Amino acid sequence: MKQKILSVLSLLTGLMFINAGLDKFLHYMPVPADLPEKMVKTGMAFAQIGWLMPLVGAVELAGGLLLAVPRTRALGAIVLLPVLTGVLLTNATAAPSGLPIVFIFIAVIAWVIVDNWGKYLPIVSR
Repeated sequence: MKQKILSVLSLLTGLMFINAGLDKFLHYMPVPADLPEKMVKTGMAFAQIGWLMPLVGAVELAGGLLLAVPRTRALGAIVLLPVLTGVLLTNATAAPSGLPIVFIFIAVIAWVIVDNWGKYLPIVSR
């Protein structure tokens, strides 16, 4: 049962990151009207760096696809970890109202990492 719950949560989290990554390229989601001013300024600053948003979008897309597939889930969690760190720091400083969903994503990614800990050991052990 635990594995089924983790699979569903991983799939949903992966789909969220796939959606976020695709939006960086296709711009199909409207910007909320009630977005905090600090978040708008942060987004505009990110947009000024021309290569940053496509890079983040590509990593979100690849990480979301990897996370959604059970065989590559461990790799997807590691790929998404830096992006999720950026999302956490951005929300903590610019839009704290978004933190609850970020903490859910962190919990899912942490669960995937803990569940696949044995797959990471060969990378760090001799």
